[in-house]
Amino acid sequence: MVKILQDFEPFFGYSKSNIPETGAFHYLRKLGVIDIGSNSVRMVVFDGAARSPAYFFNEKILCGLGSGLAHSGKLHPEGRLRAIAAIERFVNMAQVMKVLQLTLIATAAVRSASDGLLFCNEIKRKTGKEVNIIDGLEEARLSAQGVMLGWPGAYGLVCDLGGSSMELAEINKGIVGKCSTSDLGPLILKELKGGKKNRKQHIKATMAKLTAEMGPQHNRLFLVGGSWRAFAKIDMLRRGYPLHVMHEYRITLSSVKKTIKFIEASELKEIRKKCGITAARIELVPIACEILSRLVGSFKPKDIAISAYGIREGLLYQNMPQELRDRDPLIEACYFSEAKDARVPGSGNHLYKFVLPLFSRPSEELKRLVHAACLLHDVSWRAHPDYRAEVCFDNATRSNLGGLKHSERIFLGISLMYRYRNIPTGSQFEKLVWLLKPRFIQQAEVLGKAMRLGAMLWVNDSKQPAHLDWKPRSKHLTLKLNSVGKSLFGEVAEARYLSLARALQAKDFKIKIDMKN
Repeated sequence: MVKILQDFEPFFGYSKSNIPETGAFHYLRKLGVIDIGSNSVRMVVFDGAARSPAYFFNEKILCGLGSGLAHSGKLHPEGRLRAIAAIERFVNMAQVMKVLQLTLIATAAVRSASDGLLFCNEIKRKTGKEVNIIDGLEEARLSAQGVMLGWPGAYGLVCDLGGSSMELAEINKGIVGKCSTSDLGPLILKELKGGKKNRKQHIKATMAKLTAEMGPQHNRLFLVGGSWRAFAKIDMLRRGYPLHVMHEYRITLSSVKKTIKFIEASELKEIRKKCGITAARIELVPIACEILSRLVGSFKPKDIAISAYGIREGLLYQNMPQELRDRDPLIEACYFSEAKDARVPGSGNHLYKFVLPLFSRPSEELKRLVHAACLLHDVSWRAHPDYRAEVCFDNATRSNLGGLKHSERIFLGISLMYRYRNIPTGSQFEKLVWLLKPRFIQQAEVLGKAMRLGAMLWVNDSKQPAHLDWKPRSKHLTLKLNSVGKSLFGEVAEARYLSLARALQAKDFKIKIDMKN
């Protein structure tokens, strides 16, 4: 009999490091997770800022352990050999990388198979590592916690689709509520007797049971798992969507229907080539479509979001102190980047104080974006000057930053481009600009040009030498300089100040000097 672990508590390690005048961030030392799923075996090694972990290593092997499980009751023989070989290699790599702690978890296929325990014992014998088999409800809970790691304040229904199971969990205000598990995994459904008609009936009946268990769930639907990510890639292809970042990608209910029809009318081989989806994964996409159609029809969510974070990230979130959970993952990641890569760590906070007066009654959402941009304003300084603006844009739009909508990524990208280039013509942002409303584009330009000016007035982490005063109604702009600021203000700084005034459409702009301060 396979031992199923409940309330699994993995190791979580971090340290505190002080950054001058920024408080503390938590540094996550190398922690590894090997996730043994029904379709794939993946090892992830986390590093960096704990509240927004970076992927030091991330690799998966498609083994298909759950293939044929519905008929045989056992793990797929070939998949079993591939999985053990992959796990042995991953354990060796973790040792070479000096991973502090490596945790092995197994989900639906291993817990359901009659030879699941033998499989785990063989891994223990060959690697010395214990495999933690988690039950379906625990899998649902961990996936939900992974979503909460990537989304501060997330609320709604989490759906994690694996090869041999599907889990649901409700989240609200940092708490995981009701959870449910089912056998609605594409690998299992693929082998169901009775063909497509019987499969659809089984999905319908199971979804009705899940709906009764979970109750009304009309908020956001978060999708976790490889089959959902494959569906999102195809949705991007159909729409011609320009930003190929999975996390926080939004899909409307209307788009779900259109993309399902698109898949039904297309050759899967062609879709696979265009989207970069593996052959093993694309075979499961039509079945995933059947599940999604019934899922959306049953729960009627207000919108849908793809989460790149799931069970592996949930393991980290589980053992985080509450103080760390409450922190903003975006700001924590930016603090970490600044401390690691900026020429003058700590200057981002000074720059934030300098530029913030330009934004009248800013929302909390805008303030955090402005703060993030200021912390990141100098982390790409090692890039070639001719391409520094583009590098900044790429870092903002495509890097592993949690707690960011796609439109917010574009906002950061444009503001950081203007930080290094006065007029970013011919740049990548032009094909992405439609993701952002015009007023936000203008705000991003103002922010970027303000950072471009401010960066000239700080050569070290000293007392602020300059202040900005902006009257939005009268459109009066004033730059106030103390004695230090005056000594740093030259013709290049003056040109940047004029450029900022033009971006603000200022009717009047002046410079005041206070030699007493």
